[in-house]
Amino acid sequence: MVRLPGRPETRPPRPSGPPRAPLGPRQEGTRADEGRRGVVRRSLAGQVFFLQVVIVLLLVVSAVVAQFLQVRHDINREARNRSVAVAQAFANAPGTAAALRLPDPTAVLQPKAEAARKATGVDFIVVMNTDGIRYTHPKPDRIGKKFVGTIGPAVAGGTVVEEVNGTIGPLVQAVVPVKDASGKVVGLVSTGITLAHVGGAADRQLPLLLAAAAAALVLATGGTALVSRRLLRQTHGLGPSEMTRMYEHHDAVLHAVREGVLIVGGDGRLLLANDEAHRLLDLPEDAEQRHVRELGLDEETAELLDSGRVATDEVHLVKDRLLAVNQRPTDLRGGPAGSVTTLRDSTELRALSGRAEVARERLNMLYDAGVGIGTSLDVTRTAGELAQLAVPRFADFATVDLFDAVLNGEEPKPGTALRRAACSGIDEDAPLYPVGERIRFVPTSPQARSLTTGQSVVEPVLREAPGWRAQDLERTGQVVTYGIHSLIIVPLRAGNLVLGLANFWRSQKPQPFDAEELELAEELVARAAVSIDNARRYTREHSMAVTLQRSLLPRSLPEQDALEIAYRYLPAQAGVGGDWFDVLPLSGARVALVVGDVVGHGLHAAATMGRLRTAVHNFSSLDLPPDELLGLLDELVGRIDQDETPSDGAAAVTGATCLYAVYDPVSRRCTVARAGHPPLALVRPDGTVEFPEVPAGPPLGLGGLPFETADLDLAEGSRLVLYTDGLVEDRERDIDDGLALLSEALGRAADASPEETCRAVLDVLPDRPSDDVALLVARTRVLGPDRVAEWQVPPDPAAVSKIRASVIRQLTDWGLEEQSFTTELILSELVTNAIRYGRAPIGVRLLRDRTLICEVSDGSTTSPHLRYAASTDEGGRGLFLVAQLADRWGTRYTPNGKIIWAEQPLPEQPLP
Repeated sequence: MVRLPGRPETRPPRPSGPPRAPLGPRQEGTRADEGRRGVVRRSLAGQVFFLQVVIVLLLVVSAVVAQFLQVRHDINREARNRSVAVAQAFANAPGTAAALRLPDPTAVLQPKAEAARKATGVDFIVVMNTDGIRYTHPKPDRIGKKFVGTIGPAVAGGTVVEEVNGTIGPLVQAVVPVKDASGKVVGLVSTGITLAHVGGAADRQLPLLLAAAAAALVLATGGTALVSRRLLRQTHGLGPSEMTRMYEHHDAVLHAVREGVLIVGGDGRLLLANDEAHRLLDLPEDAEQRHVRELGLDEETAELLDSGRVATDEVHLVKDRLLAVNQRPTDLRGGPAGSVTTLRDSTELRALSGRAEVARERLNMLYDAGVGIGTSLDVTRTAGELAQLAVPRFADFATVDLFDAVLNGEEPKPGTALRRAACSGIDEDAPLYPVGERIRFVPTSPQARSLTTGQSVVEPVLREAPGWRAQDLERTGQVVTYGIHSLIIVPLRAGNLVLGLANFWRSQKPQPFDAEELELAEELVARAAVSIDNARRYTREHSMAVTLQRSLLPRSLPEQDALEIAYRYLPAQAGVGGDWFDVLPLSGARVALVVGDVVGHGLHAAATMGRLRTAVHNFSSLDLPPDELLGLLDELVGRIDQDETPSDGAAAVTGATCLYAVYDPVSRRCTVARAGHPPLALVRPDGTVEFPEVPAGPPLGLGGLPFETADLDLAEGSRLVLYTDGLVEDRERDIDDGLALLSEALGRAADASPEETCRAVLDVLPDRPSDDVALLVARTRVLGPDRVAEWQVPPDPAAVSKIRASVIRQLTDWGLEEQSFTTELILSELVTNAIRYGRAPIGVRLLRDRTLICEVSDGSTTSPHLRYAASTDEGGRGLFLVAQLADRWGTRYTPNGKIIWAEQPLPEQPLP
């Protein structure tokens, strides 16, 4: 056993002799009482009690004495101040100096002095002349006698304050001069006050002070008694010998514990080492008082003990032992310099801690898999996240093979042909199948076996796996030569579906994969399979939505000669939207341009877009003005929104925007109306870009407000640019900035064709915009006067023959003699109806476009109706005849009436 210096080397011998007889209860109690009284006399608690009582008593006495002296000092100062103040006040009082010059000053001053004395509480006020003869005194028998005290300084104009023992006791008196108006001293005033009168209140407080001191003494003594009693209880009343015995017991315990304890002084010398420390560190017998660097320890451990720094569970390899070392300084709270060190043998815990570290790393990897796999709804990217997570933490190489159907969003079909979707490894030159290659596994391969059974397969030694090597003898030989020696194959299962395989390859670590690592791989793949299946389902739904949306958009534009048109449609980065556009030929060679946007994304938005596009087609066939068409469309959206309630399981339509423009190549006028849609852009032939002021109506579906139109007169070659908000607005850019960028792009493409304009505009967009973009660029053409003929018809049936003749001549000039007969019949019926049922003015117009268009206008708004005439009817067959002869016919209304039109196909011949 090792002990500190100065400690007795041996314990005192226990008294020998026969054992004592047991004590009786009474005798035992007597001895216990005597021992307890001896403990009280010699205990540390008693000494502490006595010393604390003495200290408290001294503090109380000192406080009382200090308070008494302070009170006396305050009394003297108060007496001096009051006597001087009263004397000066009386000396300077009006009439005092004048009274001293009277023959009998006493008669005037004595009453005043007594009144002032009683009012101020002083013991006397004495007025005297410069020789000290009194004129006033509280005792009249002393008037006329000489004043007792010092008056010389006062006669000289000063003030005298002195303490004297008078007949009424110790007092303080002051003498001050009385001066006339010229400053000459003509008399003296003396006031005095006894100290007893001033200190009466302080003396009355002194008993209270003594009582408070006594109470403080009692409380302090009581507190000291409680502290001493607690100390007595904590030390159990032990004296020096008992304390020594207790220390020896603690010393024995210190050396008996199975943990090494070292105490090192501030100079690096070993002060104490228990038995376990000697055993663990193999210390010499004389280790105490030697420097720690002289004990034969390894350099790292000796440096730690010598530095005295804080250490917590540091692991040190000392010979063949793995020791956990904790060290703390001993001078943190004013203790002696040095450090205390504890040593714990953790050699047996080394293997366990290693396994715990492996388990922790695996848990971390599974947590990272839950966070890092499935960050997107892309099948290929999700497979790549699985491969990247496994390398190099679990495997040196990782590959993911999926069925082609899974990559396309479909359910996989049975088979052994997979496509490599992802590959990750510590090196890039590994001879594994590259990404994108389609692999058909042979039946003997472990991959085919895993696909068939749905179970994981471990190939611990690839060199000895003939089934795997039979897959591709040349490539598998290269894999083995490269150093890849072990493989785990885990099927990607989502419910009953096997989506593909995850392969984990090992090359650098010499040990093959074991059963525990197989369990980890299965857990890792199970989490990834859920994300891959979610991405597959999303891919399928997205493909369906895109297919639906593409089918609802126009696949080709109709043929017409009024506008040269180019268009673009860009789907959003994620999901599908409800943007659409249309080009609709109208009667009279006019063309309608439509761009719209349904709020929201997804299948519902695409389906709603298809419904609105169909509605626009139907409404346009009525030849309605743009504002009326938008009004009908607004009413339709409102009805759709009311019909699709949440109980139907469908999301309600939250609105749509639309811009509808009609261009007439004859008048070169474009009529535009919009419902909450961004304004169209107009590029003049000279390259000037502007955004015409078109009244912005509310979005479709809100209802309540009418829509307004704007008429634009366009020169030939002007370009109309219609678009959806995805072109000019996104989360990082407001619409004003987007319009400015659009204007710049259009300005740079000043002389470009519509196709080139589309490319220039889309250059300002990212590759994958966040919202759908629909863009429509139309360059205007003009139907010239050489292709238009007009006549005014008098409201007289006789004028019909003249109009027919004029029309025949015009058709002859156009080289359309073959159309003369049909046109003559159509024109006769339409003009006759206008004269008979319509109102003036009546007009006829022929247009030669892709078809021959015959128009008859009048001032009536009554619309003719096609019907079958009975055999007995005399009329009613005109419109039926027109419908049979013309390809298309119809009625459109104008601000001044209506127009009935009919179209005939032209013979296939070049234009003149």
